[in-house]
Amino acid sequence: MALHPVVAQFIASLPPPPPGPLNPAAIRAADESHVKPVAERQPVHAVADRVLPTAAGEVPVRVYTPTAAPSHGVIVYFHGGAFFLGSLNTHDHVARALANASGCVVVSVDYRLAPEHAFPAGLDDCYAALQWIAEHGRDPASGIGWNGQTLAVMGDSSGANFAAAVAAKALDAGLRCITHQVLYYPSLDLDFDVARYPSLTANAVGNGLETAALKPFNAFYVDSGADPANPLVSPIKRTSLAQLPPALIVTAQYDPLRDEGELYGRMLRDAGVPATVRRYDAAAHGFVQYFSWLPEFQGVFAETAHFLNGGQR
Repeated sequence: MALHPVVAQFIASLPPPPPGPLNPAAIRAADESHVKPVAERQPVHAVADRVLPTAAGEVPVRVYTPTAAPSHGVIVYFHGGAFFLGSLNTHDHVARALANASGCVVVSVDYRLAPEHAFPAGLDDCYAALQWIAEHGRDPASGIGWNGQTLAVMGDSSGANFAAAVAAKALDAGLRCITHQVLYYPSLDLDFDVARYPSLTANAVGNGLETAALKPFNAFYVDSGADPANPLVSPIKRTSLAQLPPALIVTAQYDPLRDEGELYGRMLRDAGVPATVRRYDAAAHGFVQYFSWLPEFQGVFAETAHFLNGGQR
């Protein structure tokens, strides 16, 4: 199936990148410029910004509560952006859609970004937010309203990397509270040798995210001390995946990262972990953030909700 024509048209309209080194501030500003006004986003019962007093320090979050019920399952969401961009605002519409579709509270984490904050600052924030919710989320005073049952970690792209790493950290620490992990087109292997996965070659150019851009974009993270050989940086390198939480892994047909996500799903299943891998045909990297409004891709939120609410395939 060909790349979706709307996606292809958008990609063709993009200007070429400016010459010279990447400028994080400029890229972040461009990313924020695409955020729609609040009035044009899905309404949610309640949305509140707050700061969690965690073991890693104060971590800003945005809490999306889908209904007036006193408690819900909780999704702890980590936005994507190659570890150096993205924000609560750029993924606000994703969090709203997830809250409404799943009936879960979504806690979107505003973790510290590279290169201003060296590894493992961002990962520490994500793990500390999960840990705080596990310890305090059932307290009515917490403002979270966790029901003590469903507690999922979730993210897209580099945020999915953090979700997988947080799941591993929690397992190793004996924090057995995570019930699900949901990884949207995950970046799981920061060793970008193009021979490692066929999709790095097959989807190298013309699909938005290009293989040649992976190293320079992720260099802000790697150069801050994130060693690609470290399983907390490249979760696919973890020696044993046994006993990790059940996973839903969503991949895109035209994504250079497609094959590593699908391999991770097979590795989880081989380790005895229930794992559903769902490839969206005609989709490119980032489709949940940028193109989930297209009818062909809207099902991703319903599929996520089905998985979180007990559905397995």
